[in-house]
Amino acid sequence: MTDNLSRVFAALADPTRRDMVARLAVGDATVGELAAPYGVSLQAVSKHLKVLEDAGLVTRSRDAQRRPVHLEAKVFDLMTKWIEKYQQRAEERYSRLDAVLAEMNTQTSREGQNND
Repeated sequence: MTDNLSRVFAALADPTRRDMVARLAVGDATVGELAAPYGVSLQAVSKHLKVLEDAGLVTRSRDAQRRPVHLEAKVFDLMTKWIEKYQQRAEERYSRLDAVLAEMNTQTSREGQNND
């Protein structure tokens, strides 16, 4: 079974789906509105939306005759927490490296002064 984070990243791996997410960040849209800029069928767009739905990135509702697609921003919290965790680890590693390099630079400077 695939975890939620993997489904989200897999859904966003496709540039068309990323574009749809970017457009939905501006506001809800129907399948037809989402399909307009692409040279693909409504069925193809619906398949993309199904992948986004399965990942929890979008939901569809019924508003009279319209079926707007809505971006679920809470899913981005999951991604953000994951990214921030690894960003913090990387920053800690870089800080340790900076400290080691600064110490090496200090030792090199001292050795250079002692040779004078």
